[in-house]
Amino acid sequence: MLASAGNPERPFAWASITKVLVALVALVAVEEGSLDLDEPAGPPGSTVRHLLAHASGLDAQRPVVRTEPGRRRIYSNAGFEALATVVADRTGMPMRRYLVEGVLEPLGMTGTDLPEGSSAASGAVGPAADLGRLAGELLQPRLVAASTLALASAVAFPGLAGVLPGYGWFDPCDWGLGLEVKGGKDRHWTGPGNSARTFGHFGQSGGFIWVDPGVGVACVALTDRAFGPWAVEAWPLLSQAVLEEVGWGLGAGMS
Repeated sequence: MLASAGNPERPFAWASITKVLVALVALVAVEEGSLDLDEPAGPPGSTVRHLLAHASGLDAQRPVVRTEPGRRRIYSNAGFEALATVVADRTGMPMRRYLVEGVLEPLGMTGTDLPEGSSAASGAVGPAADLGRLAGELLQPRLVAASTLALASAVAFPGLAGVLPGYGWFDPCDWGLGLEVKGGKDRHWTGPGNSARTFGHFGQSGGFIWVDPGVGVACVALTDRAFGPWAVEAWPLLSQAVLEEVGWGLGAGMS
C-alpha cells in the first residue's frame, strides 16, 4: 500500500537526511571495490566505518578531534564531509557525479541534487517522491546486496553513548552506518509502536525517513518548517498513525 499527502514533486531541503544518500554512495563504492569499510579515513586511528557511524571522534562541525575513535558517538557533519572526500579520492570521481551515476539515476531520483559546493552532510535538495524512492531501496535493496544493507542498519560499535540532536543524551546511542537505529531510546522521533530495528534519519529542515524492517513499512516526510517542538510532538503521532493504518498496533512493534 502506497499513500501520500501534499505535492510529492515539490523540492525541499533535506538537511541531514543527506547523510543517508552519502552513506548509500559509500556502500555502493564498497561493493564496487573502490572503498573498504576498514581502511583509514578521518583522524588517526579512524576508518570509513567510524566516519559512517559517527564514531571517529571528530567534532560535530569542525575537523577537530574531540576523542579517540570508537570511544563516543559524536554526531559529526565534519565526519561526513571527510567521508565524501575519501569516496571521491577512491573512486576518482567528484562526489556529486558519483552520487548521480551511482544512486540518483539508478533509483529514478531525477528531482534530487547535491548542488555544487553544498555540504555532503546536509546539502541535498529534492522532492518527497524521490525520498520515497530512497525508502524503497532501504526496504528492498537493488543497488547493494541485502547483506550490505543489513550491516548498515545494524548497530555499529555497540555500547557507545552520545547525543541524538534534538533529543538529548543516550547510553547507548545506537547508530548504524549512516543510519540512526532506534534501539532502546526512550525518547524518539518515530512512533511508540516502531520496533527497535527501525532505522532512518531526520533533518533540521523538518523532514525524515524511517524504515521498520520488522513491519516492512517505510515513512517519509519533507516540510519547509525547521525542526522544533512541533516535530517532537507531531512526528511520532504521524508514524504511529502509519503503523496503525497497516494494522500494526502499539503492542506489536515493541520488540
